[in-house]
Amino acid sequence: MRIRNFPWRNKFSILFTRNIPWCYWQSKAMKLSKLTAMDAGNCFQLHASLVFIAIITFTSNVQRPLEIPNYPLHPEHSNQGFFLRQRPHYDNDLVYGCVLCKEKRNMFFYECRACYFSIDIKCAYLSSSYKFNQPSKHDIHQHPLTFIESPTTIDVPKRFNCSWCHEPLIDAIYICDPDCPFIIHKKCLDELPTKIDHLTHRLHPLILNRSDSDYLCNLCQKQHFGPFYGCSLCHFNINVECAWPRSIVEDKSSHQHPFSLLWRQGSFICDACDTEGNYISYICLKCCIEVHKKCTSLPRIIKFSRHDHCIFHKHFLQTRELTRQDCKICFNEVKLDRGSYSCGKPGCNYVVHVNCVLENEKLYEVIEDEKQYEEFYEKSIQSSIIRVIEVNEVGEATKIQHFTHQYYLGLADKMEEIDRKCDGCMLSISTLFYYCSECPFFLHKTCVELPRIKQHWFRQASATLFFKDFQNCDFCDQSCSGFFYEIDEWWDMSIRCDKVVDIIECEGHQHFLFYDFNYEKECNGCGVENNNGAFRCGECRFALDFGCLTFPHSTLHKIDEHMLNLTYHDDKEQSYCDICERERDPRL
Repeated sequence: MRIRNFPWRNKFSILFTRNIPWCYWQSKAMKLSKLTAMDAGNCFQLHASLVFIAIITFTSNVQRPLEIPNYPLHPEHSNQGFFLRQRPHYDNDLVYGCVLCKEKRNMFFYECRACYFSIDIKCAYLSSSYKFNQPSKHDIHQHPLTFIESPTTIDVPKRFNCSWCHEPLIDAIYICDPDCPFIIHKKCLDELPTKIDHLTHRLHPLILNRSDSDYLCNLCQKQHFGPFYGCSLCHFNINVECAWPRSIVEDKSSHQHPFSLLWRQGSFICDACDTEGNYISYICLKCCIEVHKKCTSLPRIIKFSRHDHCIFHKHFLQTRELTRQDCKICFNEVKLDRGSYSCGKPGCNYVVHVNCVLENEKLYEVIEDEKQYEEFYEKSIQSSIIRVIEVNEVGEATKIQHFTHQYYLGLADKMEEIDRKCDGCMLSISTLFYYCSECPFFLHKTCVELPRIKQHWFRQASATLFFKDFQNCDFCDQSCSGFFYEIDEWWDMSIRCDKVVDIIECEGHQHFLFYDFNYEKECNGCGVENNNGAFRCGECRFALDFGCLTFPHSTLHKIDEHMLNLTYHDDKEQSYCDICERERDPRL
């Protein structure tokens, strides 16, 4: 159910989901507005089975204004003003993070009219209770830092520690913008040494420097920009945040025992993700495992969009059979004596590499309670799109009301007309189907049973079914009518593409094909370069995009009375098209 934004009216705005007269909601809002002062975003539920509404009031003294004239932390657009807005339901990693608490989940916030600078309502109105300075440049960090004298008044101390000493944020601090996690105590910044002796480089001291271009940190193996500790003689550089890691890391949501810091002179293989690490590792003495710093806090349970069940992280897998296990994402071997994510359901052998499954944050969700999630998932996929009117002796629906059609539909098993197509998926009807006696409207029984809301493997977010008279599919780039699933704000998928799973057996290729989100090379079917991913083979250089993969195996054409079959291996001697009489590429 999508909540719609209604324009601001009078002294409040109401979000609602049913077409009910405005005066009704206005009367409800007036009654609620007389209660105690409300922060923007407080939600009330009226007639829970019917509607969810959120009322925002902003009368003088006790309510929040729709606009604040300027904000001291954003002097670049001081004359533009900040307006109150609702966070969009789609995900955007680049915007809508509060500049102070860095939170991205609150429903309402103030945003600059000229850019994406945002601040939550709570942080905006607590500004008077602490002192801060406008963002300014410091040698220690590449971005401007904002000074806050009393950070305990906002939510930053609850979720972050100092990037230098790793202690809680109690005293005065400097913070960076919402997309940068750098936070440091004022005392740590003031006392930061300009030269250090480091255990990973014992030959020479490391000097605090600043780079105007990217440099590689020898500890975390990532590119950074700005200040670093380095040895110019040995070309050895350390990011400031990596110079003094925490000696003890304890996160019981990820691992039941604490990890202890171990400085190394050589490389090691991480027991949590099965990749190489250098210089810094953390060990668990009770479990006898050694991991990267980032792997000390891996999520224990996640829901991956490309698998129906929750998957669990384990540092090794025990099996009774000496069989090879391949990653279901990259199709390379998973070493069972190293860390991986695997399904906990009996009989399900779904296993993936840690770095493969965690590569894209939009494709998985961290799960705290597996049981609650499974119940929610089962309920969501069972959301019906029909109303049953009549059933037969075995309980099968013989007469239904479908949400896309105004008349009742009846069940049948024989089609009198030749080549009649389903109005949902636009494919020929050869099995059980529902028909309308008032007009030529037909649906496969399988299309009728599609869930209204489901989770698609292309995104972790829920996909919603809707009907379009004519729409372009964003996956195969074909225009058609019928059912579509709206996966998020930008992706509409036709039912034909929805039936394609992420690992598929293709008739024209001897190996399985899996969907690679990062594939940007040519499609072997049409020869066009694709930057939106494709189904590729893990054994050889073969790939098909969504459009070529979903071509029908056979079709009719007006130039021939017989069915034309889709072929994958062409005869080089017959490389001309019989319609346009131009030469064809026999490779495609």
